[in-house]
Amino acid sequence: MDDTRYTKRTILKEEVPSGHLSGTRNVKIYLPPGYNELLTYPVLYCQDGEDFFNFGRTATHMTKLILDEGLEPALIVGVDVDKKLRNEEYSPQGSRFASYCRFFAEELVPYVESRYPARRERSARVIAGDSLGGTVSLHIALDNPDMFSRVLSLSGAFFADTRERIAEENDLSWLQLYMLVGLQETAVETSRGTFDFLDENRRTQELLETRETDLVYEEKDGRHVWGFWQNELPTGLRLFFG
Repeated sequence: MDDTRYTKRTILKEEVPSGHLSGTRNVKIYLPPGYNELLTYPVLYCQDGEDFFNFGRTATHMTKLILDEGLEPALIVGVDVDKKLRNEEYSPQGSRFASYCRFFAEELVPYVESRYPARRERSARVIAGDSLGGTVSLHIALDNPDMFSRVLSLSGAFFADTRERIAEENDLSWLQLYMLVGLQETAVETSRGTFDFLDENRRTQELLETRETDLVYEEKDGRHVWGFWQNELPTGLRLFFG
C-alpha cells in the first residue's frame, strides 16, 4: 500500500493574535487534497492541536478518508496549548477558561474565516477535543449555539461542573455530539485527582438524552490514551464529514 498518498499534505502555521489571552496563539491549518480557494470547506477545530496532529494522526486519517472513502474535504485547525496552562484554559474551574472560550469564538474562528475559504454556517464547524479538550469544546458550543452545533469528544472530562451547565438547557436537539469513552477508564489519574471517566460519561450521556441531544455515544475497549483515541477518530470524522 502506498502510504505516501496519505502522508503527503499541506499544513500551514499561523499565529492568531488574542486580546482575551493577551498574546498570540499558534495554530496549524491542514489543507485537504485538491484544495481550491474558489471552493468552500467545513472545518474541524481541534483543541490540543499538536496532539491531534502528532498522536491522533488527524491529518492522515482525514486524507485517507477523503481519498479512499469520498469523505467531504475539510480544513483542520489545530489550536496549540501550553501544557502548563491547559487546566486553567480547558477546565470550567480554570482561571483562564472564560478568556479561552471567548478567544475561540470571538478571535480564532473569525481569524480563520477571514483568511481561508471556510463555510460560515454552524453545521460546517466541528469542535473536537480529548479529555478536558472535550469539556471545553462542549462548553464553547453551549455558550455559542449560533456558531457551533457539532462536537466530537474523545473521553471527555465531563464532571459535575459540565453537567450543571447542561442542566441549564431545556432543549439540546440542535446539538450533534459524538462521545467516545473507554471501558478501562475507570480510574484515570489526572493532575486534579483520580476519576472514573466511564461513569462520568455515562451520567453525562443520560443527562444529554433528557435534553434530546442528537447523540452518538460509544463505549469501547480502551484506556485514557491517544493509542485508543487515534484508532477510533475516523468514526467521528465519518459522522460529521461523511
